[in-house]
Amino acid sequence: MTTTPIRLQDAFAEAGVTGRLHAVDIDSGAEVGVGADQPVVTASVHKLCVLVTLHEQAAAGRVDLTEQIECPPEDRTSGPTGLAAMLDPVRMSLRDAAYLMMAVSDNTAAELLLERVGLDAVNATTARLGLTRTRAVHSFREMFASMREDAGPGGAQALTDPYVIARLRALDPARTNHSTPRDMTRLLGAVWRDEACTPEHGAAMRRVLGLQVWPHRLAAGFPFDDVHVAGKTGSLPTVRNEVGVVEYPDGGRYAVAVFTRAARTAATLPSADAVIGTAARIAVEALRAPS
Repeated sequence: MTTTPIRLQDAFAEAGVTGRLHAVDIDSGAEVGVGADQPVVTASVHKLCVLVTLHEQAAAGRVDLTEQIECPPEDRTSGPTGLAAMLDPVRMSLRDAAYLMMAVSDNTAAELLLERVGLDAVNATTARLGLTRTRAVHSFREMFASMREDAGPGGAQALTDPYVIARLRALDPARTNHSTPRDMTRLLGAVWRDEACTPEHGAAMRRVLGLQVWPHRLAAGFPFDDVHVAGKTGSLPTVRNEVGVVEYPDGGRYAVAVFTRAARTAATLPSADAVIGTAARIAVEALRAPS
């Protein structure tokens, strides 16, 4: 395992990204990391914190997950998936909104849930679970509004300009929703050990995390029919993240958090996506290697 950090750094460098990673055996506590305690921009990974808060409140009887919410077309957060792409009024339950938030990273669904539970509650939940370096600074709608403001008159097209990228508050951990790789694996471990919530709600969260549709990051590192990967991605200009749990048929389960920043500003960088899976596999294989 002593060479693992070097292998991880080499993989990130070859992909043209700066990477931060933490992986931990959920049951034994064995760990491996690179920059595991460095602050990182969470982007949509922070939706995991919203999900845990929602289920914590449901377990306490403060929220009914079958409660119906309305979402008219004129009140939707920008985004290419889910409710933002729909044209007609939608009525759905809180738990179905949570599914959309996690499975397709639906920004509007996330905003609806965040309005229901409250930003302060999200921060209280992460604090209760010992995530001392994790904080939600603003809502997802506010984050996108800051990006539009920082991009200026050039709009979305300006987000390929390195000078514009450098001034985006949404890409500065000190000014946006943030965490560390270690904090995120701690949160995942709590969900998988039923420490974050009751077993009933823990199972519901694990189910939803297992329904994520994106196979090109974390899951790409584990192309095996008998290995299960559940996770949540996060993306912003130059930022590609994913946190999740890898479960093997022998009962081994490993929480992994990978956060990357690309040197190039192109929206499509297959190597930057793929290295998340590559790095995760390097880390998990190191944890599984005979000591």
